[in-house]
Amino acid sequence: MTLLYLLRKEWLQIFRNSFLPKLILVYPIVMMCVIPWVMNMEVTNIRVDVVDLDRSLLSQRLVQRIAASRYFVFHARRSSFREALVDVERSDADVVLTIPPQYSRQLSLARQSRGTVAPPKLFLSANAANATKGAMGNAYLSQIVTAHIAEALGLDTTQLGLDARVLHLYNPHLNYKVFMIPALMAMLLMLLGGFLPALNIVGEKEAGTMEQINVTPVGKGTFILSKLIPYFVIAMVVMTVCFLLSWALYGIVSQGSLLLVYLLAMLLAIIFSALGLIISNFSDTMQQAVFVMWFCIVCLMLLSGIFTPIASMPDWAQWIARCNPMHYFIDAIRTVFVRGGTFFSIAPQLAVLASLALILSLGAVMSYRKNR
Repeated sequence: MTLLYLLRKEWLQIFRNSFLPKLILVYPIVMMCVIPWVMNMEVTNIRVDVVDLDRSLLSQRLVQRIAASRYFVFHARRSSFREALVDVERSDADVVLTIPPQYSRQLSLARQSRGTVAPPKLFLSANAANATKGAMGNAYLSQIVTAHIAEALGLDTTQLGLDARVLHLYNPHLNYKVFMIPALMAMLLMLLGGFLPALNIVGEKEAGTMEQINVTPVGKGTFILSKLIPYFVIAMVVMTVCFLLSWALYGIVSQGSLLLVYLLAMLLAIIFSALGLIISNFSDTMQQAVFVMWFCIVCLMLLSGIFTPIASMPDWAQWIARCNPMHYFIDAIRTVFVRGGTFFSIAPQLAVLASLALILSLGAVMSYRKNR
């Protein structure tokens, strides 16, 4: 009965704040409508300078082929590599293609010799200040050049030694939204489930209501449970909004059981709500709670595998990631949502998340001191 009264108090406190209910609904809508379009790893609009030292019909065709690609923006034709390098230093160009002299003549000789004469070599220079853009631009341009040379020689890319065939499992069209939507769900649960509880107790401390609760016979466990349940419910509402928007806007639905996804969301919501309560129990002001919570969220997000694969990190970072609940949640939700995994596919992740939820919940209870 005491718990029900405390829960009623929490819900009244949430709905009396005119801004908070709007934030809970608008924030996931904006994230799901905007972020999948802008967080795209496909690199386009790569600016190219061409140094054509051959000035033949074949070199003109290569330049036109590059300009027609949707990945590139033809910036300028320079007379020397030094001039093109100035554009790179000014960030006006990302990639420089140098076509050597006698390019068309060497192609003709290579075609007539039927493999005894090597085809001409072109020089690619990529601005690696932005490593991703430089690497992808180099890869895209290499494919165009290889296809052009093979066409000029009357061959295909397999005869040039490039026989690469790729089968993309679970996401055959390489739709980056399929990869990002589960990550956005995790980020929403982490931000809303972490910050709102972190500011709850601190807000009551600043308002003076915590002193009134401290003199009541309410137990620590009951009090912390009354703080966890509302944000658990909010997390389920947020996940439901995300599922509906994913289906309505992008036509993307979970390939596995939604019950498993909700179970994962429930565990992650409990983990971050408990973490937020622990931080608020040791914080005296909202600024202090926000700063500490933001520090924790940034570290957990970067070590979760949302953007960078865990296997690509240094060994010491991989060991830290093993204690990160976001790492297990991201791995599990992508297994269920994208691959259609079953309960047994994510049993290890569920066990770790459940253990962390229990440990942090006990930590939230133990860290709350009524005599403060």
